[in-house]
Amino acid sequence: MVMDKGHHGYLLSWPKPPKLMLMSSHHPPQNHATFSHMRDGTPEDWAAIAREFAPYARQLPDRVLDHLTLLKGDCGGFPIDRLSHCLQTATLAHQDGRDEEYVVCALLHDIGDTLGSYNHADIAAAILKPFVSEENHWMVAHHGIFQGYYFFHHLGMDRDLRDQFQHQAQLYRYTAEFCERYDAAAFDPQRETLPLAFFEPMLRRVLAVPKQSLYAKIVARESVPES
Repeated sequence: MVMDKGHHGYLLSWPKPPKLMLMSSHHPPQNHATFSHMRDGTPEDWAAIAREFAPYARQLPDRVLDHLTLLKGDCGGFPIDRLSHCLQTATLAHQDGRDEEYVVCALLHDIGDTLGSYNHADIAAAILKPFVSEENHWMVAHHGIFQGYYFFHHLGMDRDLRDQFQHQAQLYRYTAEFCERYDAAAFDPQRETLPLAFFEPMLRRVLAVPKQSLYAKIVARESVPES
C-alpha cells in the first residue's frame, strides 16, 4: 500500500499485482504424466513418474557434491573456509579409523550452512537420514547444539544447552565425542587435509541406496534391469 498526494489530499493505492506466468499450452512431453491435479493421476501417469524418479535419485551424490563446493571460499569469520572445515573434520575422522558412513557424516555435517543459516544441522541431517544409522543421524542433527559448549557462553548463550540430552547417555557421549575430536578441532590452517576427491567414492557408496525411505521400494523396483 502506498499514499499518493492528489488534488484533494492523500489517496491510498495498492501496487499492481505481478502478472501470473502462464504455463505452456503445449501437451506434456511424451511419457510424462498428463494430470494438473494429483487426484486425476492414473496408474500410467505414476508409472511414468516412477521411471523418472529412480535415475534422478541416483544422481543425488552429484548434487550433494555440487552443493558442498558452494562452501568453498566462505570463511564466515572462521580461520578456514567452510569447505576446508568439512574436509578437515572428515580427515580427522578418517585418520581416527572411523567407518565410511561416519566419515561421510563428518564431511557433510555443515553442508546446510548455505540454506540453513539458522538451522544448518537440520539440513545435513535431512540429507543423510535415509542412508545412515539412527545414531549417526542423531549426531548430525544435534551437533549444532553440542558444539555450542565451546562458544555459546561467549555470545551470551547457555553453553550447557546440550545437557538437556544427558538422559540419552549413549547418544550424548557419541555426539559430544564427535564435536570434541573432529568438529571443534577442525579449524587449523596448517593441518594437512585430504581433498574432496578422496572422499567422493565414500560419499557415492553411502548415498547409493537408502536404508529407510518412503520411496525405497520405487528405487529398488526401477533399478532392476529388464529381462
